Amino acid sequence: MALSVDVPKNLGVVKNKVALGLTKRQLICYPCGILLGVPTYFLTKGVIGGTLAALLMIALILPFFLLAHFERDEKPAEVVLREMIEHKYKRPQYRPYRTENLYEILAEREKIEEEVAVLEGRKQRRD
Repeated sequence: MALSVDVPKNLGVVKNKVALGLTKRQLICYPCGILLGVPTYFLTKGVIGGTLAALLMIALILPFFLLAHFERDEKPAEVVLREMIEHKYKRPQYRPYRTENLYEILAEREKIEEEVAVLEGRKQRRD
């Protein structure tokens, strides 16, 4: 009896699983989120109530979850976020198309050469 296994066409998409079916990125991000979110829940539950404490815990864990899972065009979340910030704030939104008019430069050079010739007395001025 033959077994069939699906092999993706692009092997660059395949992620190496390190332990428990998780990648290294997930093994780092999950404990960080848990270490930040769970103590926050227990410390704030008595002060702001269970529902708000749970929402706060979710808000604190969510960035770590997104860092562990989000990818766009095979780029991790932090690279995508950096590119979005650069596009929006660091680089100009309006980039005018500028060209150098070579004929204008040649005409100006010819005018300067004529003025030099007139000053040296080699030529009469054309006006």
